[in-house]
Amino acid sequence: MSEIYDVVIIGSGPAGLAAGLYAARAKMKTLILEKNKAGGQIVTTNEVANYPGSIENATGPSLIARMVKQAEEFGAQRKKDNVVEVDFSEKIKKVKGEKEEYKAKAVIIATGATPRKLGVPGEAELTGKGVSYCATCDADFFTGLEVFVIGGGDSAVEEAIYLTKFARKVTIVHRRDELRAAKSIQEKAFKNDKIEFIWNTTVKEIKGEGIVESIVLENLKTGEITEYKAKEEDGTFGVFPFIGYIPLSEIFKGKVQMDERGYIITDVDMKTNVEGVYAAGDVRQKTLRQVVTAVADGAIAAVQAEKYIEKVFNE
Repeated sequence: MSEIYDVVIIGSGPAGLAAGLYAARAKMKTLILEKNKAGGQIVTTNEVANYPGSIENATGPSLIARMVKQAEEFGAQRKKDNVVEVDFSEKIKKVKGEKEEYKAKAVIIATGATPRKLGVPGEAELTGKGVSYCATCDADFFTGLEVFVIGGGDSAVEEAIYLTKFARKVTIVHRRDELRAAKSIQEKAFKNDKIEFIWNTTVKEIKGEGIVESIVLENLKTGEITEYKAKEEDGTFGVFPFIGYIPLSEIFKGKVQMDERGYIITDVDMKTNVEGVYAAGDVRQKTLRQVVTAVADGAIAAVQAEKYIEKVFNE
């Protein structure tokens, strides 16, 4: 008979690791499944300045390393396996990986979300070196510099407004001739003296040797190509694409309730519409996607899973 875990956690970013820590600390038999390496999006962040208590030049990788160590010290197991299928129809849940199948009394989904990429040359190479997908995380690095925000929806314009607190100048680059953001947000942006707009334009390339040095733009109406270079005294500028996120939830379609964008719907206790199945972190429907909210989600999910198991299996 195959082993039955109390909790199987799918994903090992901050939400999954926090869930693992809390579950294992509660003496539950806990397994964290990770597709690649632990950490999720945060491991691409050079400095984590807004996580409470992250001092002494904390980096994304160093913060994750401490989380991993904590979870393991309390007894959480970690396995590297890519989950390809789940079955939540029975009391004992089944999680099928490429390597083996796992059984659990409760499952916590913490697979995260990934920023939608521009898909242009230089973007991947310069991510974390001038290209960022999180203004809240990285705005401070661009204090006094110029920044380009790519996109025209609510998040793009809101992040552009936020970036004006730090940057000398913020230029919104949008592929259409008008913003898609809510009118109230647009009004704030248009009134902000630090924000400029480039319309009907897309990014063709991001250039730089180890750091962003220029951005190549194409006007969709005229076909004109323009290269904006960092001012000599600055040496660099920021590029913030905000064209949406993609929740990593494909394998859970039809298994738990989702919104139209693919985010898993939970209540405040991280419960999905399936008993014994929880979601935590960026994969669930929420308003703020940050490390601090991810770890809170993970902790709540683990505590609720413990209560569920105690009620359903131990009474």
